[in-house]
Amino acid sequence: MHITVIGAGRMGMAHIETLASLPGVGELSIADRDADRARAAVDQIAANRIPAHATTRARAVPVDAAFADRADGLVIVAPTSEHADLVIRAIDSGIPVFCEKPVAENVSRTRLVVERWAGATVPVQIGFQRRFDPGYVSARAALQAGDLGSLRRVHLVTGDPKPPAAEYIPTSGGIFRDCSVHDFDILRWVTGLEVDYVFAAGVNRGAEFFGAAGDVDEVVAMIGLADGTLATLQASRYNGAGYDVRMELAGTTAQITVGLEERTPIRSAEAGVAFPTGKPWPDFQSRFQTAYRREMETFLDVAAGTVPSPCTPQDALAALYIAEAADLSRREHRPVMLAEVGGSRP
Repeated sequence: MHITVIGAGRMGMAHIETLASLPGVGELSIADRDADRARAAVDQIAANRIPAHATTRARAVPVDAAFADRADGLVIVAPTSEHADLVIRAIDSGIPVFCEKPVAENVSRTRLVVERWAGATVPVQIGFQRRFDPGYVSARAALQAGDLGSLRRVHLVTGDPKPPAAEYIPTSGGIFRDCSVHDFDILRWVTGLEVDYVFAAGVNRGAEFFGAAGDVDEVVAMIGLADGTLATLQASRYNGAGYDVRMELAGTTAQITVGLEERTPIRSAEAGVAFPTGKPWPDFQSRFQTAYRREMETFLDVAAGTVPSPCTPQDALAALYIAEAADLSRREHRPVMLAEVGGSRP
């Protein structure tokens, strides 16, 4: 297959290296607003042969050429402000497209993409990689099989070991839209339930640039699901012990936890308990390496027309509505129904 990637930054290079290693990819076109960066990406693939047996041909192209090439699939890893326009151009060009989250920088632009996608037949896959992580897949299967009994409680944790760069925060959308949106998406996907309301709180106890941007670096939230199940969420930009992502599901007969393994950055206060003993995960890319690869493998199948998109623009909009409700709740110190921000059950 011939795949075009727009965006050769950090995440772009991660997807480029993965695609170059997949046997189903014969040609890669790499585009970036910075032409030198696109050429550097091509040179890196050629020099490193990622992996050593890879035979994928790579070339740098202008961004506009990405749509004229008629590639089999398009992977968008450009700045967030460009996502919506690029996805719409791909849809209008009839090119199956993968786009890293978020679909757009706000709800109105995301709705625009959803409307354009809904009126077309071109598949669009949005990059919520946790759906491809073996732990979350196993938890979803266990819940669907009835292994937990009736679901009663869910707890979600995402802790970054250090904050993003100061210049990133003003355009990030805030911690709920940028970080916790992954938790909101996986909550819907694993449980199969929609969210009715959110009651959130947050504080800024770290760098001043969070407060200057109207953001916070520590948050908690209580989430009410459609069947009455209660979920809680914690997120932090300062989890110094290491990258921590977990999901705990408690039912009437059993409990299951995603992310509890040798590299989880926690320790027990109980005497004689050594678990876990592994080195903590340093960042999200290493923690979800397997998920990112499976995500790209699935996109090749989506582009080939053999499977439907596993995460559509409508799914991304649903997660964004929860983030919007959480942010409004945090600012106004009250519970917020999803209907207040435009969300509703499908």
